[in-house]
Amino acid sequence: MVYRAIGLMSGSSLDGLDIVFVEFHEQAGKWSYEILKADCYSYSDEWIQRLKNAISLSALDYQLLHADYGHYIGKQVNKFIDAHDLQYKVALITSHRHTTFHIPAKKMTGQLGDGAAIAAQTQLPVVTDLRALDVAFGGQGAPIVPIGEKLLLGEYDYFLNIGGIANISTSINDNNDPSIPLRIIAFDVCPANRVLNMLMNELGEEYDDGGKTAATGTINSTLLEKLNLLDYYKQAFPKSLANDFGTDVVYPMIRDTGCGIQVALRTYIEHITVQIENAILLLSNHKPQTTNYKLLTTGGGAFNTFLMERLTESLKELHIDVIVPDKKLVNYKEAVIMAFIGVLRWRQEYNVLSSVTGALRDSIGGALWIGSEA
Repeated sequence: MVYRAIGLMSGSSLDGLDIVFVEFHEQAGKWSYEILKADCYSYSDEWIQRLKNAISLSALDYQLLHADYGHYIGKQVNKFIDAHDLQYKVALITSHRHTTFHIPAKKMTGQLGDGAAIAAQTQLPVVTDLRALDVAFGGQGAPIVPIGEKLLLGEYDYFLNIGGIANISTSINDNNDPSIPLRIIAFDVCPANRVLNMLMNELGEEYDDGGKTAATGTINSTLLEKLNLLDYYKQAFPKSLANDFGTDVVYPMIRDTGCGIQVALRTYIEHITVQIENAILLLSNHKPQTTNYKLLTTGGGAFNTFLMERLTESLKELHIDVIVPDKKLVNYKEAVIMAFIGVLRWRQEYNVLSSVTGALRDSIGGALWIGSEA
Protein backbone atom coordinates (compact mmCIF):
# COMPACT_ATOMS: atom_id res chain seq x y z
CA MET A 1 0.00 0.00 0.00
CA VAL A 2 1.08 3.56 -0.72
CA TYR A 3 -0.02 6.56 1.34
CA ARG A 4 0.78 10.19 0.57
CA ALA A 5 0.23 12.42 3.57
CA ILE A 6 1.11 15.80 5.01
CA GLY A 7 2.46 16.04 8.56
CA LEU A 8 2.42 19.24 10.64
CA MET A 9 4.44 20.05 13.74
CA SER A 10 4.66 23.18 15.86
CA GLY A 11 7.21 22.82 18.64
CA SER A 12 7.62 24.62 21.93
CA SER A 13 10.56 26.63 20.55
CA LEU A 14 8.03 28.57 18.40
CA ASP A 15 10.37 28.76 15.42
CA GLY A 16 7.59 27.99 12.97
CA LEU A 17 5.18 25.47 11.49
CA ASP A 18 6.93 22.44 9.99
CA ILE A 19 5.11 20.96 6.98
CA VAL A 20 6.17 17.79 5.15
CA PHE A 21 4.67 15.80 2.29
CA VAL A 22 5.67 12.16 2.69
CA GLU A 23 5.11 8.99 0.70
CA PHE A 24 4.80 5.86 2.85
CA HIS A 25 5.04 2.33 1.50
CA GLU A 26 3.76 -0.70 3.42
CA GLN A 27 4.45 -4.24 2.27
CA ALA A 28 3.88 -7.32 4.45
CA GLY A 29 4.04 -5.19 7.59
CA LYS A 30 7.31 -3.48 6.63
CA TRP A 31 7.28 0.30 6.23
CA SER A 32 9.47 2.69 4.27
CA TYR A 33 9.14 6.39 3.56
CA GLU A 34 10.38 9.24 1.39
CA ILE A 35 10.17 12.94 2.18
CA LEU A 36 8.96 14.46 -1.08
CA LYS A 37 8.55 18.11 -0.03
CA ALA A 38 9.25 20.01 3.19
CA ASP A 39 9.12 23.57 4.47
CA CYS A 40 9.10 25.49 7.72
CA TYR A 41 6.85 28.55 7.69
CA SER A 42 8.13 30.97 10.31
CA TYR A 43 5.64 32.55 12.67
CA SER A 44 5.14 36.29 12.56
CA ASP A 45 5.90 38.19 15.76
CA GLU A 46 2.15 38.47 16.28
CA TRP A 47 1.62 34.70 16.13
CA ILE A 48 4.60 34.05 18.39
CA GLN A 49 3.08 36.31 21.03
CA ARG A 50 -0.42 34.86 20.61
CA LEU A 51 0.82 31.29 21.04
CA LYS A 52 3.23 32.18 23.83
CA ASN A 53 0.49 33.98 25.80
CA ALA A 54 -2.28 31.44 25.13
CA ILE A 55 -2.16 29.89 28.59
CA SER A 56 -3.09 33.21 30.22
CA LEU A 57 -6.26 33.76 28.16
CA SER A 58 -9.83 33.47 29.38
CA ALA A 59 -11.72 30.32 28.38
CA LEU A 60 -13.60 32.19 25.64
CA ASP A 61 -10.51 33.88 24.22
CA TYR A 62 -8.62 30.58 24.30
CA GLN A 63 -11.35 28.89 22.25
CA LEU A 64 -11.39 31.79 19.80
CA LEU A 65 -7.62 31.42 19.38
CA HIS A 66 -8.07 27.66 18.98
CA ALA A 67 -10.41 28.25 16.03
CA ASP A 68 -8.36 31.09 14.55
CA TYR A 69 -5.13 29.11 14.73
CA GLY A 70 -6.85 26.14 13.09
CA HIS A 71 -7.85 28.31 10.13
CA TYR A 72 -4.31 29.74 10.04
CA ILE A 73 -2.85 26.21 9.87
CA GLY A 74 -5.26 25.31 7.08
CA LYS A 75 -4.24 28.36 5.07
CA GLN A 76 -0.55 27.53 5.54
CA VAL A 77 -1.19 24.00 4.26
CA ASN A 78 -2.98 25.40 1.21
CA LYS A 79 -0.03 27.69 0.62
CA PHE A 80 2.32 24.68 0.84
CA ILE A 81 0.17 22.66 -1.56
CA ASP A 82 0.08 25.51 -4.07
CA ALA A 83 3.83 26.16 -3.78
CA HIS A 84 4.68 22.54 -4.58
CA ASP A 85 1.87 21.78 -7.03
CA LEU A 86 0.35 19.08 -4.82
CA GLN A 87 -3.29 19.53 -5.75
CA TYR A 88 -5.09 16.15 -5.78
CA LYS A 89 -1.94 14.39 -4.52
CA VAL A 90 -2.53 14.64 -0.74
CA ALA A 91 -4.71 11.92 0.78
CA LEU A 92 -4.47 12.93 4.46
CA ILE A 93 -3.23 15.69 6.77
CA THR A 94 -2.09 15.09 10.34
CA SER A 95 -1.59 18.04 12.67
CA HIS A 96 0.10 17.70 16.05
CA ARG A 97 -1.16 21.24 16.75
CA HIS A 98 0.54 23.49 19.33
CA THR A 99 0.73 22.28 22.93
CA THR A 100 -0.41 24.72 25.60
CA PHE A 101 -1.61 22.80 28.66
CA HIS A 102 -0.25 19.36 29.48
CA ILE A 103 -1.29 17.92 32.86
CA PRO A 104 -1.44 14.14 32.47
CA ALA A 105 -1.68 13.65 36.25
CA LYS A 106 -5.18 15.12 35.91
CA LYS A 107 -5.82 13.30 32.62
CA MET A 108 -5.73 16.50 30.58
CA THR A 109 -3.66 17.68 27.63
CA GLY A 110 -4.40 20.64 25.38
CA GLN A 111 -3.19 21.64 21.93
CA LEU A 112 -4.29 24.65 19.92
CA GLY A 113 -5.46 24.37 16.32
CA ASP A 114 -9.02 23.27 15.66
CA GLY A 115 -9.05 20.20 13.40
CA ALA A 116 -12.46 21.13 12.00
CA ALA A 117 -11.05 24.49 10.90
CA ILE A 118 -8.06 22.82 9.21
CA ALA A 119 -10.37 20.41 7.40
CA ALA A 120 -12.70 23.22 6.33
CA GLN A 121 -9.83 25.31 4.95
CA THR A 122 -8.11 22.45 3.10
CA GLN A 123 -11.20 20.35 2.28
CA LEU A 124 -9.11 17.25 3.00
CA PRO A 125 -9.28 14.56 5.72
CA VAL A 126 -7.47 15.75 8.85
CA VAL A 127 -6.29 13.88 11.96
CA THR A 128 -5.70 15.84 15.20
CA ASP A 129 -5.88 15.29 19.00
CA LEU A 130 -3.13 12.67 18.83
CA ARG A 131 -2.40 12.57 22.57
CA ALA A 132 -5.89 12.85 24.08
CA LEU A 133 -6.94 9.20 24.18
CA ASP A 134 -3.66 8.06 25.71
CA VAL A 135 -3.99 10.67 28.45
CA ALA A 136 -7.60 9.57 29.05
CA PHE A 137 -6.25 6.03 29.54
CA GLY A 138 -3.94 7.36 32.26
CA GLY A 139 -0.84 7.81 30.10
CA GLN A 140 1.55 10.72 29.80
CA GLY A 141 0.47 11.34 26.21
CA ALA A 142 4.15 11.76 25.42
CA PRO A 143 6.37 11.03 23.73
CA ILE A 144 4.31 9.73 20.82
CA VAL A 145 6.98 9.58 18.12
CA PRO A 146 8.46 6.17 19.16
CA ILE A 147 5.91 4.26 17.08
CA GLY A 148 7.34 5.98 13.99
CA GLU A 149 10.93 5.44 15.13
CA LYS A 150 10.22 1.74 15.60
CA LEU A 151 8.55 1.17 12.23
CA LEU A 152 10.43 3.69 10.05
CA LEU A 153 13.92 4.00 11.62
CA GLY A 154 14.59 0.63 13.20
CA GLU A 155 18.32 0.55 12.37
CA TYR A 156 19.17 2.89 15.28
CA ASP A 157 19.45 1.96 18.97
CA TYR A 158 18.58 5.29 20.61
CA PHE A 159 16.59 8.26 19.35
CA LEU A 160 17.25 11.73 20.75
CA ASN A 161 15.23 14.74 19.68
CA ILE A 162 16.47 18.12 20.92
CA GLY A 163 13.73 20.66 20.38
CA GLY A 164 12.18 23.02 22.89
CA ILE A 165 12.27 19.95 25.13
CA ALA A 166 14.76 17.09 24.70
CA ASN A 167 13.30 13.58 24.65
CA ILE A 168 14.80 10.13 24.21
CA SER A 169 13.54 6.68 23.27
CA THR A 170 14.89 3.16 22.90
CA SER A 171 13.86 -0.51 23.04
CA ILE A 172 14.69 -2.29 26.27
CA ASN A 173 14.55 -5.75 27.80
CA ASP A 174 13.76 -5.60 31.50
CA ASN A 175 15.57 -8.82 32.35
CA ASN A 176 18.23 -8.78 29.63
CA ASP A 177 16.61 -12.00 28.45
CA PRO A 178 16.67 -12.35 24.64
CA SER A 179 13.62 -14.64 24.79
CA ILE A 180 11.48 -11.78 26.11
CA PRO A 181 10.14 -9.30 23.51
CA LEU A 182 11.60 -5.81 23.63
CA ARG A 183 9.41 -2.92 24.69
CA ILE A 184 9.85 0.72 23.72
CA ILE A 185 10.58 3.24 26.45
CA ALA A 186 10.64 7.00 25.91
CA PHE A 187 10.45 10.10 28.06
CA ASP A 188 11.19 13.81 28.15
CA VAL A 189 14.72 14.41 29.39
CA CYS A 190 14.89 18.15 30.09
CA PRO A 191 14.01 21.57 28.67
CA ALA A 192 16.43 22.38 25.86
CA ASN A 193 16.16 24.91 23.02
CA ARG A 194 13.33 26.85 24.62
CA VAL A 195 15.59 27.86 27.52
CA LEU A 196 18.66 28.43 25.34
CA ASN A 197 16.63 30.61 22.98
CA MET A 198 15.16 32.65 25.85
CA LEU A 199 18.69 33.41 27.02
CA MET A 200 19.77 34.41 23.52
CA ASN A 201 16.70 36.65 23.19
CA GLU A 202 18.28 38.82 25.90
CA LEU A 203 21.12 39.48 23.47
CA GLY A 204 18.67 40.33 20.70
CA GLU A 205 19.23 37.01 18.89
CA GLU A 206 16.73 34.26 18.09
CA TYR A 207 19.13 31.42 18.90
CA ASP A 208 22.78 30.61 19.54
CA ASP A 209 24.11 29.79 16.06
CA GLY A 210 26.21 26.65 16.40
CA GLY A 211 26.50 27.22 20.15
CA LYS A 212 29.22 29.81 19.50
CA THR A 213 28.11 32.11 22.33
CA ALA A 214 27.82 29.25 24.83
CA ALA A 215 31.33 28.11 23.91
CA THR A 216 32.75 31.43 25.14
CA GLY A 217 31.29 31.02 28.62
CA THR A 218 32.35 29.12 31.72
CA ILE A 219 30.35 26.74 33.88
CA ASN A 220 28.70 28.07 37.04
CA SER A 221 29.06 24.92 39.18
CA THR A 222 26.58 26.11 41.82
CA LEU A 223 23.86 26.71 39.22
CA LEU A 224 24.64 23.43 37.47
CA GLU A 225 24.23 21.53 40.72
CA LYS A 226 20.89 23.23 41.47
CA LEU A 227 19.59 22.43 38.00
CA ASN A 228 20.62 18.79 38.24
CA LEU A 229 18.87 18.43 41.61
CA LEU A 230 15.43 19.43 40.28
CA ASP A 231 12.78 16.93 41.38
CA TYR A 232 11.75 16.00 37.83
CA TYR A 233 15.08 14.26 37.22
CA LYS A 234 14.49 11.95 40.19
CA GLN A 235 11.17 10.68 38.81
CA ALA A 236 10.98 7.26 37.17
CA PHE A 237 9.80 6.95 33.57
CA PRO A 238 7.30 7.19 31.97
CA LYS A 239 7.27 10.93 32.50
CA SER A 240 6.79 14.06 30.41
CA LEU A 241 7.31 17.81 30.67
CA ALA A 242 5.06 20.75 29.97
CA ASN A 243 6.57 23.82 28.30
CA ASP A 244 6.19 25.89 31.46
CA PHE A 245 8.77 23.77 33.30
CA GLY A 246 11.41 25.43 31.15
CA THR A 247 9.88 28.90 31.02
CA ASP A 248 8.55 29.23 34.58
CA VAL A 249 10.94 27.06 36.61
CA VAL A 250 14.29 26.62 34.87
CA TYR A 251 14.71 30.00 33.18
CA PRO A 252 13.92 32.07 36.35
CA MET A 253 16.31 29.83 38.32
CA ILE A 254 19.09 30.67 35.87
CA ARG A 255 18.40 34.40 35.83
CA ASP A 256 18.13 34.58 39.63
CA THR A 257 21.84 33.75 39.85
CA GLY A 258 22.68 37.04 38.14
CA CYS A 259 25.30 35.36 35.96
CA GLY A 260 26.06 36.66 32.47
CA ILE A 261 24.40 35.23 29.40
CA GLN A 262 27.56 33.47 28.20
CA VAL A 263 27.96 31.73 31.57
CA ALA A 264 24.25 30.88 31.68
CA LEU A 265 24.37 29.36 28.19
CA ARG A 266 27.53 27.35 28.88
CA THR A 267 26.10 26.05 32.14
CA TYR A 268 22.83 25.07 30.54
CA ILE A 269 24.59 23.27 27.69
CA GLU A 270 26.35 21.24 30.36
CA HIS A 271 23.06 20.60 32.13
CA ILE A 272 21.48 19.24 28.93
CA THR A 273 24.55 17.04 28.36
CA VAL A 274 24.48 15.68 31.92
CA GLN A 275 20.78 14.88 31.80
CA ILE A 276 21.03 13.12 28.43
CA GLU A 277 23.96 11.06 29.71
CA ASN A 278 22.02 10.22 32.89
CA ALA A 279 19.01 9.14 30.80
CA ILE A 280 21.15 6.85 28.67
CA LEU A 281 22.86 5.38 31.73
CA LEU A 282 19.44 4.60 33.16
CA LEU A 283 18.24 2.99 29.94
CA SER A 284 21.47 1.07 29.38
CA ASN A 285 20.76 -0.99 32.49
CA HIS A 286 17.92 -2.59 30.53
CA LYS A 287 19.80 -3.24 27.29
CA PRO A 288 22.14 -6.09 26.32
CA GLN A 289 25.83 -5.27 26.42
CA THR A 290 27.39 -4.59 23.04
CA THR A 291 30.40 -2.83 21.60
CA ASN A 292 28.65 0.18 20.12
CA TYR A 293 25.20 1.74 19.96
CA LYS A 294 23.95 4.28 17.43
CA LEU A 295 22.09 7.34 18.70
CA LEU A 296 20.13 9.24 16.05
CA THR A 297 19.98 12.94 16.97
CA THR A 298 17.39 15.24 15.41
CA GLY A 299 15.66 18.55 16.17
CA GLY A 300 17.10 22.04 16.15
CA GLY A 301 19.61 21.16 18.85
CA ALA A 302 21.40 18.85 16.41
CA PHE A 303 22.65 22.01 14.65
CA ASN A 304 24.17 23.30 17.90
CA THR A 305 27.74 22.24 17.10
CA PHE A 306 29.03 22.97 20.59
CA LEU A 307 26.26 20.90 22.22
CA MET A 308 26.95 18.02 19.81
CA GLU A 309 30.67 18.15 20.65
CA ARG A 310 29.93 18.01 24.38
CA LEU A 311 27.43 15.20 23.88
CA THR A 312 29.79 13.17 21.68
CA GLU A 313 32.57 13.48 24.24
CA SER A 314 30.26 12.66 27.15
CA LEU A 315 28.84 9.52 25.52
CA LYS A 316 32.14 8.19 24.16
CA GLU A 317 32.84 6.19 27.32
CA LEU A 318 29.39 4.58 27.02
CA HIS A 319 30.33 3.34 23.51
CA ILE A 320 27.58 5.37 21.89
CA ASP A 321 28.04 6.98 18.49
CA VAL A 322 26.15 10.26 18.13
CA ILE A 323 24.77 10.38 14.58
CA VAL A 324 23.32 13.52 13.01
CA PRO A 325 21.51 12.52 9.79
CA ASP A 326 20.81 14.62 6.71
CA LYS A 327 19.40 18.08 7.29
CA LYS A 328 15.92 17.19 6.06
CA LEU A 329 15.47 14.41 8.62
CA VAL A 330 17.01 16.54 11.40
CA ASN A 331 14.50 19.29 10.75
CA TYR A 332 11.41 17.29 9.92
CA LYS A 333 11.56 13.91 11.68
CA GLU A 334 8.73 14.76 14.05
CA ALA A 335 6.52 16.13 11.27
CA VAL A 336 7.20 12.96 9.24
CA ILE A 337 6.14 10.81 12.17
CA MET A 338 3.02 12.94 12.71
CA ALA A 339 2.04 12.12 9.12
CA PHE A 340 2.75 8.45 9.81
CA ILE A 341 0.68 8.45 13.02
CA GLY A 342 -2.20 9.85 10.98
CA VAL A 343 -1.81 7.06 8.41
CA LEU A 344 -1.95 4.46 11.20
CA ARG A 345 -5.07 6.18 12.55
CA TRP A 346 -6.63 6.01 9.08
CA ARG A 347 -5.82 2.29 9.00
CA GLN A 348 -7.28 1.95 12.53
CA GLU A 349 -4.01 0.54 13.87
CA TYR A 350 -2.34 1.27 17.22
CA ASN A 351 -0.30 4.47 16.97
CA VAL A 352 0.43 5.33 20.64
CA LEU A 353 2.36 2.84 22.78
CA SER A 354 1.46 2.31 26.44
CA SER A 355 4.98 1.02 27.20
CA VAL A 356 6.16 4.54 26.40
CA THR A 357 3.43 6.60 28.04
CA GLY A 358 2.34 4.41 30.96
CA ALA A 359 -1.27 4.26 29.76
CA LEU A 360 -3.64 1.39 30.56
CA ARG A 361 -3.15 0.03 27.03
CA ASP A 362 -1.98 0.88 23.52
CA SER A 363 -4.42 3.13 21.69
CA ILE A 364 -5.51 4.31 18.26
CA GLY A 365 -5.18 8.03 18.92
CA GLY A 366 -6.57 10.89 16.91
CA ALA A 367 -9.79 12.62 15.94
CA LEU A 368 -10.65 12.35 12.25
CA TRP A 369 -12.22 15.32 10.44
CA ILE A 370 -13.53 14.59 6.96
CA GLY A 371 -13.08 17.85 5.08
CA SER A 372 -13.34 16.24 1.65
CA GLU A 373 -16.57 15.63 -0.20
CA ALA A 374 -18.05 12.14 0.03
